[in-house]
Amino acid sequence: MSALSIIVPVWNEAGEIEAALRALASLRRRGTEVIVVDGGSSDGTAELARPLADRVIAAPRGRSLQMNAGAALARGDVLLFLHADTRLPDDADCLVRDGLAKSGRTWGRFDVRFDGGGLALIAFMMNLRSRLTGIATGDQAMFVTRAAFDAAGGFPQIALMEDVALSARLKRLGPPLCLGARVTTSARRWRTRGTLRTVLLMWLLRLRFFLGADPAKLARAYGYAAEH
Repeated sequence: MSALSIIVPVWNEAGEIEAALRALASLRRRGTEVIVVDGGSSDGTAELARPLADRVIAAPRGRSLQMNAGAALARGDVLLFLHADTRLPDDADCLVRDGLAKSGRTWGRFDVRFDGGGLALIAFMMNLRSRLTGIATGDQAMFVTRAAFDAAGGFPQIALMEDVALSARLKRLGPPLCLGARVTTSARRWRTRGTLRTVLLMWLLRLRFFLGADPAKLARAYGYAAEH
């Protein structure tokens, strides 16, 4: 059986991190390694995480930088990248390892749903788009063998769309394993900004990215939209 390492990049997640890590306790008991990568939190996130993770490390802030730092230290030969506000199925370890072994694929992702109600159509469209394009997002808890991750060069060190960019690299090695089991992710971003506004923003940012826009400029636009 392949060893699994879960890498959780965080920044100022004091309100979320303990619940996130407690949700992984059963996986840890079955041998899954959990690494938290803190990007310089000022709210005590790292301290809260230490009793509940195998390792808590520091890295320069930036999701791609943090996830690459965690991957470099992980012991597993399968890596799973998890947002702090996303919850895995209870049998995620078996689903990932068995799925990769049986399919012969080297990477993949879960279907996603949102907590609360009202966003079922958005989740359905996200999952459908991912199946049609072979592109995964961080909300879908991407997983990849270490060999494929290294062959793809890890996450590109860009300010936004690092998940989309890595998916494009991994597609050159083979199609993703699209697990029908669902992770549950927070709808806080959608509720705060508004569903339609968030959909349009993400479509626009993704289109600009594929047309060659600077990810740093996209990140600034994303941040600006979050504040207004």
